[in-house]
Amino acid sequence: MTERFDLIVIGGGSAGLAHAQRAAEYGARAAVVEYKPLGGTCVNVGCVPKKVMWYAAHHAHQMHHAADYGYDLSVNAHNWGVLKVRRDDYIKRLNSIYAKNLEKRDVTHITGIAKLVDANTVSVDGMEYTAERLVIASGGRPIVPDIPGAELGITSDDFFELEEQPQRVLIAGSGYIAVELAGIFNGLGSDTQLVVRKDGVLRDFDTMLSSELMDAMRQSGIALETGAVPESVHKTSDGLVMTAVDGREFGPVDCILWAVGRAPNIETLDLDKAGVMTDSRGFVTTDKFQKTNVDNIFALGDVTGRAALTPVAIAAGRRLADRLYGGMDGRFLDYELIPTVIFSHPTIGTIGMTEDEAIAKYGDDVKIYNTGFTPMFYALGVDKQRTAMKLVTTGADERVVGLHIFGEGADEMLQGFAVAIKMGATKKQFDDTVAIHPTNAEEVVTMR
Repeated sequence: MTERFDLIVIGGGSAGLAHAQRAAEYGARAAVVEYKPLGGTCVNVGCVPKKVMWYAAHHAHQMHHAADYGYDLSVNAHNWGVLKVRRDDYIKRLNSIYAKNLEKRDVTHITGIAKLVDANTVSVDGMEYTAERLVIASGGRPIVPDIPGAELGITSDDFFELEEQPQRVLIAGSGYIAVELAGIFNGLGSDTQLVVRKDGVLRDFDTMLSSELMDAMRQSGIALETGAVPESVHKTSDGLVMTAVDGREFGPVDCILWAVGRAPNIETLDLDKAGVMTDSRGFVTTDKFQKTNVDNIFALGDVTGRAALTPVAIAAGRRLADRLYGGMDGRFLDYELIPTVIFSHPTIGTIGMTEDEAIAKYGDDVKIYNTGFTPMFYALGVDKQRTAMKLVTTGADERVVGLHIFGEGADEMLQGFAVAIKMGATKKQFDDTVAIHPTNAEEVVTMR
């Protein structure tokens, strides 16, 4: 007998859970299909355990500067194994909380791998379920390059399975995952190399952020190599060696980590059975209402290839439920002006247009404000870390269309400024806001 629902969500990550639970609150009979622990990438192999590891590396940074403030500290060692056990226990508690939240809202959790039978039917391990609407929220996964020996490396998912800390690490990649993991390894004492294909890191972000971060990484001891396209990996008696297309060799190291992009999880879905279309990279295509080319099938989160961020997935999922089940006609997620943070060392916070994007759109109407300084935190020591900020404005009223912050506290200060920018704040309104002194954040409202 086929069980019937109002809604079946394929994927128990941030997007799927947010949508199913909000829909259930409106009275929909909903089910979530997931074969892995609940929470998706963010909870299990992404944001949450990554932030735990970032905190560990951040503590090392703070202890390094403790002597500047009169402390006499000696750190004997860092126990990676203890950290992993405590981190994994925390994640298991979160998995349990997610399961209880589904139960509390009467959302059915179906464990298994989902396959589409048609536009209304899902098969899970031989059992069939039907629904008026289907939502694809199956997420993404790390890419492993198609080169000889690539299997000798690991991905960001595998990073969280490491039982011991590798002492020599090579990371291939230039995006936020690559720079975050490089900062963590380096902060915890691993000899760390970052190898990028082109001329720098974070190429999709403002050039100021890329330049400042590369300088900071090199200053912290990370060996940053540019223009190196991986060709092969081989194992030697002393470790792993990566060879680049131009003949350069990198290594030997104990661990090679691939952070070269992500792909959508669609292989097991049989999307063609329901006629769901994807783009050239395999991501499920949707309109602004998250609807696919099939009227009753929607897609959310990383599987769509748009702004692969947990808060974006949650917001899109909830807005879709608001529209479909909450009577909020026309409600959808605006993908413009999305604030985001990179947990590098130090952190980066950014929202809106880069300088280049603004000039391409507005031309001579763009005015840029910059500042760079050494934060007060480093005033008493020898080792210092720069902070830099940029405001991108346009028009006669100098509306702020971009804010880019590099430095300590960027992660926490961006949220409030994001609200102001989303509301259309101008440079004058920033200037008219009284600064909080002494803070790094005050520089955002005092730039000239």
